[in-house]
Amino acid sequence: MPPNTTATTGDTATTGATAVKSGRKKGRKARLIVLVLVLAIIGGVAYGAYWSISIVRASFPQTKGSITLDGLSGPVDVKRDGNGIPQIYASSDADLFMAQGYVQAQDRFYEMDVRRHMTSGRLSEMFGKGQVKNDEFLRTLGWDRIAKEEYDTKLSASTKKYLQAYAKGVNAYLQGKDGKDISLEYAALSFTNDYQPRKWTPVDSVSWLKAMAWDLRGNMQDEIDRALMTSRLGPQQIQDLYPQYPYSRNKPIVHEGQYSELTSTFQQGGATGAAQGGTGAAQGGTGAAQGGTGTTGSSTSSTAGSALTSQLAGLYKVLDDVPTAVGVNGQGIGSNSWVVSGKYTISKKPLLANDPHLSASLPSVWYQMGLHCRSVSSKCQYDVTGYTFAGMPGVIIGHNADIAWGMTNSGVDVTDLYLEKVTANGYLYDGKVRPFKTREETIDVAGGKSKTIVVRQTADGMPLLSDRDDELVQVGRKATVNTAAPDRGDGYGIALRWTALDPGTSMDAVFALDRAAGWNDFRSAAALFDVPSQNLVYADTDNHIGYTLPGRIPTRSSADDGSIPAPGWESKYRWTGFIKQDELPYEYDPARGYIVTANQAVVDKDKYPYTLTTDWGYGTRSQRITDLIESKIKDGGKISTDDMRQMQLDNSSEIAKLLVPKLLKINLDDKDVREAQKLLEGWDYTQDADSAAAAYFNAVWRNVLKLAFGNKLPKELRVKGQCLWVDKIDSTGPLDDDTKVRECGQRDADQAQPDGGDRWFEVVRKLMDKPDSDWWKTPASGTRPKAENRDQLFARAMIDARWELTAKLGKDIDTWSWGRLHRLFLKNQTLGTEGPKFLQYVLNRGPWKLSGGEATVDATGWNAAGGYGVVWVPSMRMVVNLADLDKSRWINLTGASGHAYSAHYIDQTGKWAKGELLPWSFSGGAVDKSTSDSLVLEP
Repeated sequence: MPPNTTATTGDTATTGATAVKSGRKKGRKARLIVLVLVLAIIGGVAYGAYWSISIVRASFPQTKGSITLDGLSGPVDVKRDGNGIPQIYASSDADLFMAQGYVQAQDRFYEMDVRRHMTSGRLSEMFGKGQVKNDEFLRTLGWDRIAKEEYDTKLSASTKKYLQAYAKGVNAYLQGKDGKDISLEYAALSFTNDYQPRKWTPVDSVSWLKAMAWDLRGNMQDEIDRALMTSRLGPQQIQDLYPQYPYSRNKPIVHEGQYSELTSTFQQGGATGAAQGGTGAAQGGTGAAQGGTGTTGSSTSSTAGSALTSQLAGLYKVLDDVPTAVGVNGQGIGSNSWVVSGKYTISKKPLLANDPHLSASLPSVWYQMGLHCRSVSSKCQYDVTGYTFAGMPGVIIGHNADIAWGMTNSGVDVTDLYLEKVTANGYLYDGKVRPFKTREETIDVAGGKSKTIVVRQTADGMPLLSDRDDELVQVGRKATVNTAAPDRGDGYGIALRWTALDPGTSMDAVFALDRAAGWNDFRSAAALFDVPSQNLVYADTDNHIGYTLPGRIPTRSSADDGSIPAPGWESKYRWTGFIKQDELPYEYDPARGYIVTANQAVVDKDKYPYTLTTDWGYGTRSQRITDLIESKIKDGGKISTDDMRQMQLDNSSEIAKLLVPKLLKINLDDKDVREAQKLLEGWDYTQDADSAAAAYFNAVWRNVLKLAFGNKLPKELRVKGQCLWVDKIDSTGPLDDDTKVRECGQRDADQAQPDGGDRWFEVVRKLMDKPDSDWWKTPASGTRPKAENRDQLFARAMIDARWELTAKLGKDIDTWSWGRLHRLFLKNQTLGTEGPKFLQYVLNRGPWKLSGGEATVDATGWNAAGGYGVVWVPSMRMVVNLADLDKSRWINLTGASGHAYSAHYIDQTGKWAKGELLPWSFSGGAVDKSTSDSLVLEP
């Protein structure tokens, strides 16, 4: 039976199967927004009359009055503040998580539905044949199969109960609804697709953790890049591009933690060495294929003739690539989190800050929420608030009444790619041919025929990714091997070993973190967080701070450091085990009084017996945060909540501090270029949106990278469509006869190299003392002079940057600003990327002119190979005040709602762009005071 609805107060609402009218009228502004939307659609499509005000408003959630939900054991209060952020109050765990499912579905079900289709490899069911290649890749990984095994065999009984309750809440929302009652996107899909959402399952929630792990998988892209570089670069050149981590300059996370006693115990035999500082393997390497191989294609439309149908046929184009779950995977992207002890704060209790850097998405990947038991007891155990994922119960990052925690990606190496010698009968392993395990996967396609694929796996469960991914096929053709390797033939297959392909307990960890009452509880909870491995920072109301590195992290033999693709035909390259949880690094109340994690090295390479990775972030952001803290607390200074916020907004460019003094010494003949050069005089290296100096410097930096490195990389790493005349190569390398061929780049702009992240900072830093290095040499191009050394290349870059910005921003440098180049566009991750233009207009927002930049604390990242546009951002910001939790502050990238014309679609974005934070109510009194709308869910 559909739930009943009682309208005590509130708007017209759709709950279950019933829409009820209310007496309260919308304000003039809301009516105008709806009218503008309707007129825009009517003006753009022949069937515009279909898009009535009722269609636009049908999916808006009821936020006042009461709703009856079958399955609740007692009433649940949902209190929303002026930004639509809900705080839920219940008297049992099951009711709490059922309500969470219902409320998240109210605001975000379309997003949730797309995510579960992605994780299960079923995007084609929604969007047609353009997504078949993506689905093939995801079916090969088998996330949903692993999630089901995880649910069936690994998760605790209580976690399963919570997942079931959450699913019950989602399904209570869906009951009796058509697609148009759920979101505007479904109404659009209905013109070309009879797709209807199916019921939510607990496994749908668990699968999302696999997508999260994929985007935070560590060094796999670096391994791919190193392998592909071998066609044009030699071992020493590749090593130049992957320098050692600068331990003497950028401090690791753990200084005083519990790991040093392991050194003597494990230094002999069992450990794999401590080569954590950068890759010594300069021969190549591979990583996992990026989210899926995008293809282009079209589908037949369901009807012919109308303008609407012809436009909506664009839904069947590829949506670029597999939608990223939580981030672009690559150098430069990461997160910031740090905690300061009460001895250095104004409040005399800890302050904890966190801002994960992820792909910009609309709606934001995060959903803010409070989950409160009216009385905490064994029957109802939770009083927690923070950032959740729509589609998953619990809180991922936030605080409860006793502790707070934040996360950054650790970057530890939990993936390896294996070269496989594939034969007609299987694959070679220790001199014998083993048969693959195989399974068939059938992909249903909206508006087209289904497709069946065969997935091949090794005996130990590694899927053969090269069956699905063109880039990995190239890796199999190019990755360096020794002379004892079997005949390459047309290339080796590529198989993936990844900890997330084993069932785990990360879902248990979420609930354990949410109810943790102290350091020991926190550490025990973190130990369950096996994938993805994250840096976890901690603070509590008893004035303790801490850090721990959880995760299922493999150990390897001395033959393999995980930096290059390993020979799959030899068993000695297989993983030897996993680091025990009590052997992983942690710190508790360090004497220095603060802990900083920003994707830098976890421990010093000489003080830990295991190799955690060969591809750390290079510590630019972490060291800047450390310097900011140190400068604030010197001479007895104290740190406030707002000081933490200001640190999050720091946009000082570390690479500018290195290069600008050199650039100002360059003699330039062209007066227009000299005019641009003068912008750098007296510049304080901050990258504010209105800064002309920041615009010019970043253009110079981009051109330095392009001239010194980018034009020398193979086509597989360069930007798609950018073409160069290059030396012809064969299987032995570049030919000596000066034969040139035209080669065009093949990689998406936000994934190309050199991306300009802090690895490239370190590359250039190392070369500054080698002014005659071959890297600084570049040929003439048109009227641009050739360069034979560093200073000549810098001069050429300054010339190129001047005329690039003239083309983009105009000749008058007084009109230049960084924000005009460095813009954020928020795009709906499906119909807002490749859907019809009018739908993109309806769903997308922007641009915003942003401060910040690459490898700065305010990490509004851009890819230097692809352009200046913002490709990743601080996806949220928070500062937790452990002295008074109601004085904590937070902000989201977008808003609570996924409905395009809701007042809460992007209502936080403007404040986010300015660096503002919102009040974050926690106590009952504070929540009541901030409440704008109250809804009662009744049994």
